[in-house]
Amino acid sequence: MAAMLLGAFVGMLSETSLNIALPKLMLAFHTNLATIQWLVTGYMLVIGIILPLSSLISKWFTSRQITVFGLGAFIIGAAISACANDFTVLLVGRMIQGIGTGLIIPLMFAVAMQIFPPQKLGGVLGICALVIMFAPAIGPTLTGLILGQFTWRWIFWLFIPFLAIAMIFAIGFLDNVNHLSRPHVDWLSIIESAIGFSGLVIGASLASRDGWLSVPVLSALIVGIIVLACYAHRQLHLAEPILNLKLFKTGAFTTGSILVMLDFGIILAIMYLLPNYLQNGMGVPVVMTGIIMLPGGIVNAIVSALAGRLYDSVGAKRPVMAGFVLAFIGALMFALANAKSAIIYMILAHVILMIGCPLAMSPSQTSALGSLNGLESADGSTILNTMQQIVGALSTALATSFYEAGRHAVSASMAIRYTQGFHWGIYFSLVLIILAILGSLRLTNQRSASSDVN
Repeated sequence: MAAMLLGAFVGMLSETSLNIALPKLMLAFHTNLATIQWLVTGYMLVIGIILPLSSLISKWFTSRQITVFGLGAFIIGAAISACANDFTVLLVGRMIQGIGTGLIIPLMFAVAMQIFPPQKLGGVLGICALVIMFAPAIGPTLTGLILGQFTWRWIFWLFIPFLAIAMIFAIGFLDNVNHLSRPHVDWLSIIESAIGFSGLVIGASLASRDGWLSVPVLSALIVGIIVLACYAHRQLHLAEPILNLKLFKTGAFTTGSILVMLDFGIILAIMYLLPNYLQNGMGVPVVMTGIIMLPGGIVNAIVSALAGRLYDSVGAKRPVMAGFVLAFIGALMFALANAKSAIIYMILAHVILMIGCPLAMSPSQTSALGSLNGLESADGSTILNTMQQIVGALSTALATSFYEAGRHAVSASMAIRYTQGFHWGIYFSLVLIILAILGSLRLTNQRSASSDVN
């Protein structure tokens, strides 16, 4: 498992660590926030396109082949990004990295569920989840320290030694645990999935630059919605769908899935907005920005590791509602912040938010997957992983759009303009939190059904 654990760690580190470097990258490539945020949304978009195919890929290629290819893609993408002298080259390298992350993360969970006995799965999957959450916890701080001493290129060079070690483990020790049935490949579904999800993310991303009513934005959104509707219709009628969308007929799965997606969108939106505001609105140095975000990141990892146990004792409803209420308090504190707010105030708001969001995440996910039978749970996990990345990309794009709209809506000093942009982005996050609180009312505290299924 070491090869996949290291690969997943670097993938999640890459997903979150670059946020803190965006202001410096804007200066380095002489571009604006609407363009530079493609380094985040483009990465997640590729992951979102690859993830739905993970089950199909694992039936055509061995675990070792998939892992070696994924790690190799990440190494190549990181090297391209590190050497880039043009934004387009940097973005291409970044998206190649997304291929590796999209392949390795679902494979890690799938292999763990196959090689460990049921009585050990809880602890093993907990370790997998902790590895994934530890990366975002240290990502901003690590990036801040790197940028304080070196150039932004070293962020990408840093990934390669970890990936090289993972490659050694994969080639030397990783055995295949998949049954290679090589089923029929429905290429039309793959094309529809790529075009549909890309249309939504591209449309939302362009809106921060061109406006929501512009021809490119409307065209991308309309194409995305229409193609995704065709994709959903096809999945519902295929004998072997790539995504088993029939699972949404289960009410508990639908409710839990929506809450997981909202939670992930909230986390990524604020994790994207906060470092930009700290540096541009409050004038905090990049190294200090990473330090400010470290306590919240550590709390996030700890609560993520412990939240799953609450479901076993009290069910989903109470921890999920408590989590989203805490998230609302933390986001509201950010909405009341300004350029003169104390650093300890910003740290406290971030810590409260990072207690709330992971407190709601694990019980929501367990409630969703626990409502399915054993065979359906793998399909449900694929759907959750896929939609998390797509919603995360959309949430980041929308937060950027509100951030830019707020910043340009007032003629004042730079600090005031960035503060208003930050507030508008936080208002968007507050709306997501309110929707999540309302959605959590549909949860129950019954644990017996899911326990029986598991």
